[in-house]
Amino acid sequence: MSREQAYRAATEQALALRTQALTSLADARARIAPARLKADAEAKVTATALDGIAYVGAKVQQRPVATGAAATGLVLFLFRRPLTALFGRLYVRLRDRKTENSEIDDG
Repeated sequence: MSREQAYRAATEQALALRTQALTSLADARARIAPARLKADAEAKVTATALDGIAYVGAKVQQRPVATGAAATGLVLFLFRRPLTALFGRLYVRLRDRKTENSEIDDG
């Protein structure tokens, strides 16, 4: 191969590598664009949430009684103060049979 042919081959190879580098750079810019990152994050969160829901659904089907007991316990824990007030009022109402007594002070 003559020097001129080697030079032309090297020039073509350099041009091809430059084109490839510019293409890779454009792809990288598109990948790190804020809209693309946001879309990727949303897709990841959605996929994770759906996987979690499927996992919980499978566990509920495996142990429905335990899940029901846990859910009941959680509801009772969350509503403990209103339930305590309700049972306190019911206790006062059952204990004091006199109808003229009111549950509130001003009445």
